[in-house]
Amino acid sequence: MQYLDTLMHMSAWQLFLVFLIQNLLVFAAALGLGYIIRLLFQVPSQQITRKEWRLAGITVIINSVITLVGGLLWQSGFIHLQSGWNSTVLTDTIILFLAMDLLMYVFHYLIHHSVLYRYIHQLHHEAIDPTPVDLFVLHPVETIGFGLLWLMVLLSGHFNLLAVILYLCLNVVFGVVGHLGFEPLGRHGSGQWKAFQWMGTSSFHHAHHRDINGNFGFYTSIWDRLFRTYLPADKK
Repeated sequence: MQYLDTLMHMSAWQLFLVFLIQNLLVFAAALGLGYIIRLLFQVPSQQITRKEWRLAGITVIINSVITLVGGLLWQSGFIHLQSGWNSTVLTDTIILFLAMDLLMYVFHYLIHHSVLYRYIHQLHHEAIDPTPVDLFVLHPVETIGFGLLWLMVLLSGHFNLLAVILYLCLNVVFGVVGHLGFEPLGRHGSGQWKAFQWMGTSSFHHAHHRDINGNFGFYTSIWDRLFRTYLPADKK
């Protein structure tokens, strides 16, 4: 792919500029999608505060740096990406999806059960009823932690580039859905839709914001159910 060939020969500063633009576009798309959904469902949204804009901006910059580190590791041959549409796209997407869901569950659980919650993660839980911007309202240390998990997974094997892109898109969608602050699927959310019972719906993550003792998963409820930290939707 010509795009990959161009990236391969870019300097670190050129890469950072490209990745900063990409992350800014992701940030704009996530907020746009989230607040449009709230508008369509006639859910009022408060004005985003300066503090939220500042923290969100720091998160975007850190995400750009993490992407830069990944790009440099790829240029150096430590991260291996395959191009082209083939059977590995689906399998690699599933592997990335489940691997990150498990790792983030463990990371999230450990934060909640250590001193890190008070000094790092409590910032994110200031939002009892989250809105889309809260997806990016994180302590810098937490953002770095999630980024390092992502790099660790990429370093663990060979992955299809299209699968990586697809996973990253799913990551944004699930992040937005989790921070809508209401359940677009209905009052009982996944309880009414069996196909969604194992997914990280809006009500699933909203319940976590209201009760920090459960629902530590991000994309699915698999690990919460398995390790008995699952909170039912009506807990919210």
